[in-house]
Amino acid sequence: MKKHPEIKTLMGPDPIIAVYVTLEVLAQFGIAYLISIYQPGWIGWLISCYFISATLSHSLGSAIHEIGHNLAFGHKHGWANRILSIVCNLPMVIPVAISYKKYHHEHHRWLGHEDLDVDVPMRWECILFQSRPLRFIWILLNPFFYAVRPFFKSPRPLTAWEVINLVVQSAFDVIIWHLLGNYAFAYLLMGTIFGFGPHPMAGHVISEHYLFADNFATHSYYGILNIPLYNVGYHVEHHDFPYIPFTRLHKLKEMAPEYYNHLPYHKSLCKVMWDFVFQPDSGPGARSITATATTRPELYEKMPHFDLSSSLTYPEGAKKEN
Repeated sequence: MKKHPEIKTLMGPDPIIAVYVTLEVLAQFGIAYLISIYQPGWIGWLISCYFISATLSHSLGSAIHEIGHNLAFGHKHGWANRILSIVCNLPMVIPVAISYKKYHHEHHRWLGHEDLDVDVPMRWECILFQSRPLRFIWILLNPFFYAVRPFFKSPRPLTAWEVINLVVQSAFDVIIWHLLGNYAFAYLLMGTIFGFGPHPMAGHVISEHYLFADNFATHSYYGILNIPLYNVGYHVEHHDFPYIPFTRLHKLKEMAPEYYNHLPYHKSLCKVMWDFVFQPDSGPGARSITATATTRPELYEKMPHFDLSSSLTYPEGAKKEN
C-alpha cells in the first residue's frame, strides 16, 4: 500500500452485482418454468441440467462469495448484502448463503490452518481419496464435503440469519415444487450438484489453493470463465485485497504488476481438474498447511515435494520452482 496508494481507489462495493444476480435468478427460474411446460426427454433434461442450470448455479454461488465480502452494498449495509445473498440462493435449492459467509471469513483469517481453515479437507478425505478413481469420486462428492466440513472442523453457533436463510429457502422450494413440479425442481437441484461437482467452473475450487508448485499455496486463474465466476479466478489478488469488487479486481494486477506478473497461474480449469485426478502427487491432500503446531505431517509424507508445474502457465522470463 505504501508503494501503490492508488490501490485504495479500487476498494469499496459495487452494487451492479445486484443487477447481474437478478438477471441470473430470473433466467434460472424462467428456464425451470419452460422445462415444467415442455417436459423434455431425459437426455435433453440432463443436458439442460449440466450446461445451463449448473453454469447458472455456480455463477450464483460465486456471486454469494462476492456478496459475502459485503461488496454489493458495503460494510455499513450488512443486512442488504445478506438479503441479496439469500436471493442468490433461491434457485440453488439448498440454503448455503449465510453459512458460507460465516465460515468463508474463517478461511481468509486462517488460510492453510489445518483445523480452522474449513476449506482444507479433513484427515479422512486425504487418506481415503488418494487413487485416481477415488479422486474423481471426491470431485463428484465435493458439494457435500464442502457443505458439511465446517460443522465438523470448526462448528459455530447457529445465527438468526442462518435460520432466516433456511426458512426462506425451504418455503421457496415448496412453492417451486408445487407450482412447477418435480421435473423443474430436479432441474434446479441437479444444477447445484453438477455445478459444484464435475463441472469446469468448479475447477476454480481446486485451482485456488491446491498445490501445483512449491511455495505457491494460492494460484490465480486467468481465463474466460472468470466472467460467470465474477472474477474469483483472480485469487491471489483477492486474498491480498478482499475488499476490491469483481469489477475492479483485474485492475490490481495492472497497478502493481511487480507483485503479480511473475507468479505462475492457471489458464484452463478443465486442465486443473484433469491434473487433480491424474497427476501423481495431486489429490485432496495436496494443500499447503501453515499451522505447524496443529498440522498432521503424516498425511503429507508421501508428497514431500510438489512439482506439478506442467499444470501451470509461467509468465515469460519467470523462473519455475525447483
